This record gives sequence, structure tokens and C-alpha cells, in this order.
Amino acid sequence: MSLIQKLPQPKLPEDIRFETQARESYHLLKIMSEFVASGEELRAIQPAVSIYGSARIRPEEPDYLFTERLARKLSDAGFSVISGGGPGIMEAANKGAFAGKSPSVGLNIELPHEQHANPYQDLSVTFQHFFPRKVMFVKHAIAYVVMPGGFGTLDELFESLTLVQTGKTPARPIILVNRPFWQGLLDWLHEQLGQRGLIGENDMSLLQLCDDEDEIVATIFQHYENCFDGVCRLPNNQWELGL
Repeated sequence: MSLIQKLPQPKLPEDIRFETQARESYHLLKIMSEFVASGEELRAIQPAVSIYGSARIRPEEPDYLFTERLARKLSDAGFSVISGGGPGIMEAANKGAFAGKSPSVGLNIELPHEQHANPYQDLSVTFQHFFPRKVMFVKHAIAYVVMPGGFGTLDELFESLTLVQTGKTPARPIILVNRPFWQGLLDWLHEQLGQRGLIGENDMSLLQLCDDEDEIVATIFQHYENCFDGVCRLPNNQWELGL
């Protein structure tokens, strides 16, 4: 059976086809414009660390306070801190960095509910589309710290993990914080993916679990010492393909 036979008949009328093409082209141009504008603004913030986490964690909760302290230490150590620009963990990350020596950066997203920009941003970039926003989280950071969160946090975690695993972005620390929150997921990944051969033997080593602020900063700083112009070398001195 040929492709022509599988396609719906009759084909779309010409006027509807042209209208669809025009609408999609306009949509694509808007996404491209977000890439260009955000890339220009974020070029100067390196080195930077992206911190992911839930918008729903309150300021009095331990994860919020940990994130605020960690972001302050990263900022004082010379790393810009990138968050999603909203409340919860994102606010804690920006708040800590805002009080430090390096820029606090928020990659805000326009949503009908839940998301609103926090006031602790030296640089605020607003996106209408998740796609360019997610790319900027990955592209402009030399490490990723993942606090407890929901679907959005898991999406960002596995996006970053997949890009590092496949070599589409240079090897970078992916650090999970809060052992009781993440341990069940790590056990499942090991048992269901690792033992069944659905991931490589060393893929689990791409994830690190750490609940100590100073150790996290030291791990990221040690990694940064082997980086040049925001791109890191492999042990054999081959350049990896970055975003």
C-alpha cells in the first residue's frame, strides 16, 4: 500500500493548505525569535548553574531554605544561577543568587496559572514557548541541580539527562538533592532500566545524589576547572558536540 493510498482523500483544499502553512510559519518564526533574543541576553552570564524544582514548595519548607543557601554559595563562588523565574524552588534559587556576587537569572514562561515572576532576578527573560526555554536551561549551564518537583521538574531532569547521555551536550554534573525524595526513582531506574539493559552500563553514573551544599559547590567547581569557554573536554581531549 503506497503513501498516497494511506493519506486522507480528498487532499486539503489549496486555500486551507496555504492558511495552515502561513500559520505554522508564523509560529516557527516566533520560536526562532525567542532563541535569538534569549541567546543574546544570556551569552554574558557564563559560567552558570541551572536549578530545577517545584513551584509549589513554600518558603518555610526545608527544600526552599536549602536551595536559597546553595544558590547564595554558588553565586558567591562565581556562578550565575538560572531558575525558571517563578515561585517555590525557582524563587529560592533566584533569592539566594540575588543576594550573592553573581547574576540571578530567571527564564520565565507565560502560563495561564501558577507561574508568576519572582522579584529576585537580575536578569529576567520571558518565553511563550517551552521549547526554547528548555534549550536555554541546558545550553547556558555547566551543571544542573535538581530539587524535588513535579512533572515539569522531571521533564527538565530527563531532558538534561538524555542530552548528556547521547552526547548532544557536553558531560555536566546532574545533581539530585534530597535523598528520600529521589531514592525510589533511582532504585526503579537501576532495576527496571539498568538490569534489563534498557540503558548503558554506566548511564546511572550520570546522576549524582548529594544533600550537602558545600559538596555540591565543590563538585561543580571541580567540573568547571576542566571547562573552556563553557564547553568541557572529554578525558581523551576530544571536543563534544554541544547545543
